[in-house]
Amino acid sequence: MKPKTVGRAQGGMAAQTPSHITGLMAQSIVLTRNGETPAGDIKPGDHVITRDTGMAVVAAVRKRTLRAPAVTIAAGSLGDTRPDRDMTLPAGQPVLVRDWRAQALFGARQAMVAAGRLVDGEFIRDAGVIEMTLCEIIFERDHVLYADGLEVGGHLLQPVVATAA
Repeated sequence: MKPKTVGRAQGGMAAQTPSHITGLMAQSIVLTRNGETPAGDIKPGDHVITRDTGMAVVAAVRKRTLRAPAVTIAAGSLGDTRPDRDMTLPAGQPVLVRDWRAQALFGARQAMVAAGRLVDGEFIRDAGVIEMTLCEIIFERDHVLYADGLEVGGHLLQPVVATAA
């Protein structure tokens, strides 16, 4: 009996595509103090409108182009106008779910969930591994911001890393 090594050279571990990658596509529209702004145009010091605190100051923005698992969310599939247009996110990007899905899938009124966990095959589809230019909008603390009308998680300036005791 042969080991299950299809697609792998030398029988080593299969390459895993990172699903923890987060960020917004550069063309995603983010609500800011100055109005709707493409994520790719946001700079440190800009004020972004957040669900939790109103305005939050952007501490940093990290832009990168890479290949990663992605999810396409159809306009209006997470609420009447959420998102307000079809959008693509990396599968690891946190999305705030506040409708029947939160209760049905996670047993809560609302849940912050990786976009990839919401795939239903019809309105929220696995887009496969695609090349994306991502913008991580980084704050001093966690925030929920608006991108294309969808509520998504912002990023921490210095993420807390848990260590084993």
